[in-house]
Amino acid sequence: MATTADVARMAGVSTATVSHVINGTRKVREETRRLVEEAIEATGYSPNTLARSLATASTRSIAVVMSAITNPYFGQVLQGVESEAVRHGYTLLLADSRDDPDHELHLVRGMHERRVDGIILAASAVPKRTLEYLSAHELPVVLADRLVDDHYDQVGADNAEPTAELVDHLAHRGHRRIGLVAGRRGLATTEERVRGFREGLRRNDLEPDPDLLAEGHSLTESAVEATRRLLDHRPTALITANNGMTIGAMQALGEAGLRVPADIALVGFDDFLWAEWFAPRLTVIAQPCGDIGTEAARLLLRRIGAPGVEPETHRLPSRFVHRDSCGC
Repeated sequence: MATTADVARMAGVSTATVSHVINGTRKVREETRRLVEEAIEATGYSPNTLARSLATASTRSIAVVMSAITNPYFGQVLQGVESEAVRHGYTLLLADSRDDPDHELHLVRGMHERRVDGIILAASAVPKRTLEYLSAHELPVVLADRLVDDHYDQVGADNAEPTAELVDHLAHRGHRRIGLVAGRRGLATTEERVRGFREGLRRNDLEPDPDLLAEGHSLTESAVEATRRLLDHRPTALITANNGMTIGAMQALGEAGLRVPADIALVGFDDFLWAEWFAPRLTVIAQPCGDIGTEAARLLLRRIGAPGVEPETHRLPSRFVHRDSCGC
């Protein structure tokens, strides 16, 4: 059975360097890390994770609690988390909160009982009990995507200003009746995008009309219903607040016999795999999903290694992707 000495000999480094690469206990040059990882693969070396956990009280595992199955957006965030965690020798445990506060708390308790070293959480609309539990047990946590409490490390995209920019873009095209298919009430991202929508209306001298703002849901069926309600008030352009609602809106517009962009303009928050291939191609705000995941993992590993550091909030820039559905 291969040992760390065998890995060190093949990579031409010390056993201490091998340990730092495996455990993520010290920064190692990328070239050195690559040599060690190649040597690990070549020798077939497998760290004794159980023994190390008993010796250090660390399981080298982190949990991710988010609505990963019911919200495809989080799949891209998860890829970023997984890449960074594995690079530092951590195993990832995934739990789908279904955006349900009770289920979220149940999952967090379960992960704590399994002795994970920390948790990355995309908080539900009512995360108070979950955050209280995490705080009471001093479990390292990073809030991802939904920034709800700056007493914790948290990372997400800009939401308000990019949504206002979507309004700007439509208003500059001459649209005066712009509707928003908003997300689930109470989610931090929903509130920020609604705030950005209202700011966009204000700075373009557009009178806010409550009939042109309908709350949807991550599920397509609810987005269809929300879009139908908006269409009763004859908007000339729609903004959808996430990718699930974009798909639902497209379905509702098709059912109503409305063509995009000939009859109505459509722009959305979130880019996704099919947006480039829709007819018409969708104009959207693209979030840095992978970067959010990578940064969330980096912040969590920092927190695990240094529990007393001051919490940080990071807002990553989103990007306007100009395609055809806005009618330009």
